[in-house]
Amino acid sequence: MIRKSRKITKLRGSRTCGYGAAKKHRGAGHRGGRGLAGGHKHKWLHIVKYMPDHFGKYGFKRHPSLVKKLNTINLGDIDELVSKNKDAFEVEDGKIVVDVTAFEYEKVLGKGKLSCPMIIKAVEFSEGAKEKIESAGGEFVEL
Repeated sequence: MIRKSRKITKLRGSRTCGYGAAKKHRGAGHRGGRGLAGGHKHKWLHIVKYMPDHFGKYGFKRHPSLVKKLNTINLGDIDELVSKNKDAFEVEDGKIVVDVTAFEYEKVLGKGKLSCPMIIKAVEFSEGAKEKIESAGGEFVEL
């Protein structure tokens, strides 16, 4: 709601300006402290009622040593690598052999297209990548 005039202008001359006793407007003592001070003491009921998740923990975080993060590359990027320098790759049965681990990648993802059949070697492949490699007439080899 918008006031027609500011509260202080409206209450000018009323001694306490709408704060009750004069001592109630001194410092933060009347509030029981600033902010969430007293959340574990005199404001506990407010915390329990209106902020039930404020204290405590929930869920868990996996230990960083257990998180397996792989360097990934897309099929479209592999196709670009091969098209730029075809002479650098071996050819087996008319298919270009690409060992992705030589470029420090471990997993092949399925974004992009293959222009020619390839034998791709990697640690892991996504389902989409497997389908696209086979549909292009190539093979995937998991190391």
